[in-house]
Amino acid sequence: MAYDLVIRSRRAVLPGGTQAAAVAVGGSSIAAIEDYGTRLEAAREIDLGDLALLPGLVDTHVHVNEPGRTEWEGFATATRAAAAGGVTTICDMPLNSVPPTTSVAALEEKRAAAAGKCWVDVAFWGGAVPGNEAALVPLHEAGVVGFKCFLLDSGAPEFPPLDTAGLRTALGTLAGVDALLIAHAEAAAEIKPLEATRDFWSFVDSRPRVAERRAIEQVISAAAATGGRAHIVHLSAADCVAMISGAKAAGIRLTVETCPHYLYFAAEQVPEGATEFKSCPPIRDAYNREALWRGLEGGVIDCVVSDHSPCAPELKLADSGDFAGAWGGIASLQLGLSAVWTVARERGRTLDDVARWMASAPAALAGLTAKGRLAVGADADLTAFDPDETYVVDPAKLYHRHPVTPYAGRTLTGRVRQTWLRGTALLQDEGLLEGGGETPVGRLLKRG
Repeated sequence: MAYDLVIRSRRAVLPGGTQAAAVAVGGSSIAAIEDYGTRLEAAREIDLGDLALLPGLVDTHVHVNEPGRTEWEGFATATRAAAAGGVTTICDMPLNSVPPTTSVAALEEKRAAAAGKCWVDVAFWGGAVPGNEAALVPLHEAGVVGFKCFLLDSGAPEFPPLDTAGLRTALGTLAGVDALLIAHAEAAAEIKPLEATRDFWSFVDSRPRVAERRAIEQVISAAAATGGRAHIVHLSAADCVAMISGAKAAGIRLTVETCPHYLYFAAEQVPEGATEFKSCPPIRDAYNREALWRGLEGGVIDCVVSDHSPCAPELKLADSGDFAGAWGGIASLQLGLSAVWTVARERGRTLDDVARWMASAPAALAGLTAKGRLAVGADADLTAFDPDETYVVDPAKLYHRHPVTPYAGRTLTGRVRQTWLRGTALLQDEGLLEGGGETPVGRLLKRG
């Protein structure tokens, strides 16, 4: 049998573990996986040698902000950044775009805005807000991967939060169709007023761990009462790990993610006025970071995704350095794999761990069954990765619309050398294994 493409690697990260293998692509799918030295007939063949071959990453937490706030990011720039970071599928969040994705009509408007612009595949979250209960099942049937809600002010007036009764109602409705509800879990009653300040610790203190704990308790209670599937986004407060573990052990249908910036940075590292580090919930201290890593390594935290949440640079208030007024969001879509691997390898973790946290687990969360693993029948979404190369982050070389990131000037380990989407090479930079095309080839996905 002749294949379209064969990629060989002595470090292919397969579901059963890393091994030397030849991955054969036929059409848009993985057609066979053979021993590294197996002779195979193919139109094109690439031997990565000791470079690792990973499944394309799946990032289920990306704010693209188009339509309505395209000047913040947009599908063209977000998906190019994703490809450069080894991410072959993103799931777009329903808020910060105008309109938010809280109805089928808004979903179709967003899909129209994305059409023809995407360098990687894109799926969509719907939104659960007060008053749109009747839209939830139709959105589910239209193919969204689940529903995002906030339990406090989202910062976007078009996307108000659910109260306790609204959360339970939404989870109950979604339980009827086995749909997933994902929650920004901070309790408004625990957030403290914050005056203008350049002090990062003052910002951290204004959003204490207890705010996350109280909101997660609320989600656990609603999931237990309804039997619904719930997911906690961007866990920051590590003292919630034990509670989440207990809920899972009790059979409550709960999953949780954290983000690269919580695993890489600590509050002690944040300079005065460095608002590029602001996110909600905040980066916390080094002790908390260590506990998050333990929760991830122990399997309580299910996955690592970016929460890529850029904005127009002026909204970061870099001139004043005011943490109270600056927009809360970190741009990291292109850098997440390197940031996580930099720390993970120091902790003795493997690329198998990283592929599970950043590819197969997010794909399973979103119900994207063809994504996130190197397996026969899966989409041929592949990432060539040099786990030993180091580089200094130069914001000018990022594909994000705006070069604002807390990783600027940091030395990271592990560089993406090429990304293939359904067998098509995406990257064009000098020194890559083969040149990518000039036309976006990403598809707009529906759940499953």
